[in-house]
Amino acid sequence: MKNINLLILDDRIENVISLEALLKDIPDINIISTTDPNEALKLCWKNDISIALVDVQMPEINGFEFVSLLKSNPKTSHIAAIMVTAISKEDKYLIKGLESGAIDYLYKPLNPAITIAKVTTFVKHVRIQEEVIQKNAELEQSRIALIQANKEAEHARKSKEIFLANMSHEIRTPLNGILGIVHMLNSSNLSEEQRDWVNRLSSASNSLLMIINDILDISKIDSGMMKIEFEDFNLRDLIHETINIFNIKAQNKNINLQIDIDNRIPALMFFDPLRLKQIISNFISNSLKFTEEGSIVLSVDLLEKKGDNYTIRFAVKDTGIGIKPEVVDKIFDAFEQGDDKITKKFGGTGLGLTIVKKLAELLNGSVTVDSVYGEGSTFSFIADIKEAKNQSIKQKEKIESYANFEKLSDFKVLVAEDNDLNSFMLSHMLKTWNCEVTIVKNGRQALNALECQDFDLILMDTHMPVMSGFEAIMEIRNHPDSQKRRIPIFTVSASVMEHEQKAAIDVGADEVIAKPFDPADLYNKIVNIYKNRQ
Repeated sequence: MKNINLLILDDRIENVISLEALLKDIPDINIISTTDPNEALKLCWKNDISIALVDVQMPEINGFEFVSLLKSNPKTSHIAAIMVTAISKEDKYLIKGLESGAIDYLYKPLNPAITIAKVTTFVKHVRIQEEVIQKNAELEQSRIALIQANKEAEHARKSKEIFLANMSHEIRTPLNGILGIVHMLNSSNLSEEQRDWVNRLSSASNSLLMIINDILDISKIDSGMMKIEFEDFNLRDLIHETINIFNIKAQNKNINLQIDIDNRIPALMFFDPLRLKQIISNFISNSLKFTEEGSIVLSVDLLEKKGDNYTIRFAVKDTGIGIKPEVVDKIFDAFEQGDDKITKKFGGTGLGLTIVKKLAELLNGSVTVDSVYGEGSTFSFIADIKEAKNQSIKQKEKIESYANFEKLSDFKVLVAEDNDLNSFMLSHMLKTWNCEVTIVKNGRQALNALECQDFDLILMDTHMPVMSGFEAIMEIRNHPDSQKRRIPIFTVSASVMEHEQKAAIDVGADEVIAKPFDPADLYNKIVNIYKNRQ
């Protein structure tokens, strides 16, 4: 660090010379001296003076006045002033010096040892102050850098969220059409071979949907936006529904897919069924990917029971390739797999087990893996699950073809959808239920159609050219005709980000239906409108 500048001000040159000789051996100081107070002020303004030894009795400007001038100027107020005086040691002079801004006194005749000791102490004090100032400056720079980094991280997060929302929308839109056609085919007369083809198409489409959901979920978890929702549900139904998703894929690989549920576990439980199903699905999907022959067993075991609380282990055991011990921990990292060669051979995003681990933490559970390389693996999720207080949950009705749903009469629906495949699929379903359907391709055309005739319901895509669904809904909700203003509006959108769904409700939508949707869900919502109209 640079030397500290020390100023000596005394109107008598012999005193200046004496002080210079006394202090010259103190390390890290640069002595600047003068006999003229005005010159001293200029030196203080031009030089970075840290310490000033000031004689009290001087003509024109005395020491008290000089120090007061230093302290009144922002450029020199930091200077540590020490009074050097031969006048009385009475308290009134001491107080006057301290009130002017001095921090200490040296009395003539000067004691060399005391003078050197005091000046050395003040030099050290100034050095500490400089270090503090430097550290504060560094901390301020770090604070500014951290704020900037946080801004950049937030910008990156928002950019990522926008990208994921756009990607999800662009993939879900055609996927909704594909799954819609699958529903249409399932509602038609098919041969056994054709029905098998349709089931395979449905399985592949649902696998793609699972990947899209995984990508969105990892983003939600990282941003703290993932919601956990507990409710009563039938555990056995959930297990069988989950297994059914993978039956075709297991059959294609000649793998025996089995279920083993502990009879001591009640059927009706209270937990987050969606996230539980997601965890089990990722386990089974992972096992199917890495198992070429043998079996996969999903077991549900009771580990402990206390009152209405059940500690349950959901384990998926396979006879697959297993995992090398040195990479077991790595498989739970995002976008990672046990070996780069595995990605090339088996594919996959490397997100499934990462999501499982993070979901398990959100559910206050734990995930474990036991594996023998070359023999197979067992992935387990352990959680405390309460027995449902409501033991009268209705059994889910067998899913029937939407073509068999009860027909509606004299019910007019306006569909605003810019994707031809989706509008074709929606139109077919609605007409199957006897609805009168009008198709338009954007919000502006929807407003024009509404001026020409009355409708009982509007199904509105949110992202369309010319005028978006959001804009069109706001226009409708401000329509001068009260009947048109109150028409029920469902948004049917591929946007699944929570803020976009909330935005639809905020502008006036009555329901939000996410693509791809289940025809039965759409029908049930329409029936509610139909009954209210009657």
